[in-house]
Amino acid sequence: MKFNELNIDKKILRALREAGYEQPTPIQQQAIPPLLEGRDVLGCAQTGTGKTCAFSVPIIQRLCAEGRAGEAVRALILTPTRELALQIYENVCQYARYTGCTSAVIFGGVSQVPQVEAIRRGAEILIATPGRLWDLMGQGIVKLGRVECFVLDEADRMLDMGFFPDVKRIIKYLPHARQTLLFSATIPDEIAELADSLLKKPVRISITPSAKPADKIEQKVFFVEKAAKRELLADVIRQSNVHQTLVFTRTKHGADRVARDLNRAGLKAKAIHGDKSQNQRQSALADFKACRIAVLVATDIAARGIDISELPLVINFDLPNIPETYVHRIGRTGRAGQQGVAVSFCDRSERPYLADIEKLIGKRIPVAGEIGQDESAAEPVRESGQRKTSNTRTRRKQASPYSEKATAEQVAADAAREKTAAQKKRKAAAQKPQAAPQGRKAAPAPRMGRRGSADKHEPRVDAHTPSRAYALSAEAAARIRQKIETALAARSAGAATPTDRQKDKQSAPARRGAGRRRGRR
Repeated sequence: MKFNELNIDKKILRALREAGYEQPTPIQQQAIPPLLEGRDVLGCAQTGTGKTCAFSVPIIQRLCAEGRAGEAVRALILTPTRELALQIYENVCQYARYTGCTSAVIFGGVSQVPQVEAIRRGAEILIATPGRLWDLMGQGIVKLGRVECFVLDEADRMLDMGFFPDVKRIIKYLPHARQTLLFSATIPDEIAELADSLLKKPVRISITPSAKPADKIEQKVFFVEKAAKRELLADVIRQSNVHQTLVFTRTKHGADRVARDLNRAGLKAKAIHGDKSQNQRQSALADFKACRIAVLVATDIAARGIDISELPLVINFDLPNIPETYVHRIGRTGRAGQQGVAVSFCDRSERPYLADIEKLIGKRIPVAGEIGQDESAAEPVRESGQRKTSNTRTRRKQASPYSEKATAEQVAADAAREKTAAQKKRKAAAQKPQAAPQGRKAAPAPRMGRRGSADKHEPRVDAHTPSRAYALSAEAAARIRQKIETALAARSAGAATPTDRQKDKQSAPARRGAGRRRGRR
């Protein structure tokens, strides 16, 4: 089947061809015809099946056929995450580029000023996250009284993230007479109840079991000790020889740490997670899509809704503790019928997670290898009663001198300056003073202590230099040494004998007592 067989407007077909769309996916084949007829739809489809196009194209065609309605919002698409909202907005702009249909996107985490300006310029299609939409509705900036089409995308994700109260409040402000579309990767009881209350005689569409990953994704797992995961990650990425790799971690700190390690290993990487600002996240995604960086490290915030065309490789650095999350993660590759590879690292503590995942997807994941931690690197080596680490650990520590709080970008910049720093160090070492003249080895300049004692181990430094890292010239060292030796000789000549010092010590209390008696008189 071709897109031109689905009764799609010629202007939209032109935009689809320019975007590289050739044949509709199964969900597009099943969803577009009833949506063009104005029917409600309940779609159960995993990410990467093409559902954004399935609901966007009919909405654009319907709005264009009915004429413009000024600045009123006529279609509302509600999504759970900022990244998904931006992705849908980009797709809608692509599909509607020759139609004149206007759109805008709003989400939290950034200033609302440009978003408000976009709405006031006119937006027939509004893509929004629940929190920012509810906020702008409270300010009277967004009004939903003219909405004709309502799309609730990733409904199960809305439920997981706790957005259902906001969603239900927003729905109360929508017109009763409207077309409603609900899409979800899974249909738990809460989603089923919401669908029953929202949809009117819906067309039900189910594209493959929601708990099974796409068939064209090659899955494999490495059994590896936790301490060996970082080194294995760099090796897998290099051996895969792909232009883009998406890596998932369980925690935000873990994402930052993995991105730093990859940069140190010479692989350009950035991290994306909830603690990053929206601008940082958008910048990282843009760099990744444009292949300016090779690796994007993400928490599950990016597991859904990020449409990266032809993403060849997804790596689960940490296995998720929720089996469904595994399906959503690896769904970033193998999208729209493309081939893809999903590699997972599983340490001893994650074996139960792997068992749950295999139970959910209904098959065993092939084992690519079992990589145990090197005993010489894992166990301390004791010599002469001392605990020593192996050479491998020592080298790894020396190769990573950066702070654990440093960002991946800072590490990449520091790594680029390492050669220059090493050259400067070698140059400074070459300029250090040689042995003192007349064949006599220059002695270090002693430091005068409180009692005039000299520390023979004190390094020679210039007193006028704020840093103690610079060595003196041989002439300056000789002058200072001569002054100190003269001062010490003078002190020794005028010093009292031990007997005299003892007498002085014994007579001191008598002198103090005499002074007190004179004071009383």
